Amino acid sequence: MTSPALARQTKCRSRRLRGLLHANRGSALVETAFSASLLIVMLIGMMEMTLALYAYLFVSDAAREATRYAIVRGSTSCVNTPNLPGCDASAADIQNYLQTLGYPALMAGNLTSTTTWLTVSSGPPATWSSCTSGTCNAPGNLVEVTVQYAFPLSIPFVPASTLTLSSTSEMVIAQ
Repeated sequence: MTSPALARQTKCRSRRLRGLLHANRGSALVETAFSASLLIVMLIGMMEMTLALYAYLFVSDAAREATRYAIVRGSTSCVNTPNLPGCDASAADIQNYLQTLGYPALMAGNLTSTTTWLTVSSGPPATWSSCTSGTCNAPGNLVEVTVQYAFPLSIPFVPASTLTLSSTSEMVIAQ
């Protein structure tokens, strides 16, 4: 027969063993590490998207600036303003100007522009068609500049990718 002291000791051992097998002491640490890493990835992702929005504002401004450059440097700008640098601007001149703007959030090498000149085909209301012959950058024609920027998107645990930001601006050529 077993003594009551031995039975109590066996019962205590089995409780202790069950307690050790079902202990939750380490699970809180694992849950916290998983939650914290998920939170950090989300915060970094939000910061990257905020930087992309910030870069888009510069891309939009770059499109407006390039269009303004083009409308002031039309086909008659050399005659009207003889000291104007870069008069009678071409698409390559507009791209070069765009590269020199020096926006702090943009890498100039990732910035490209597409310039299209349009003429009035009928009116009113005015409808514009692509200029295919003659002097396309003449006063009264429309210039459209589309600026694209390849934004490098890097979020932890997400494959690196590029987000293409694009903005278009158009204005009527003044001179």
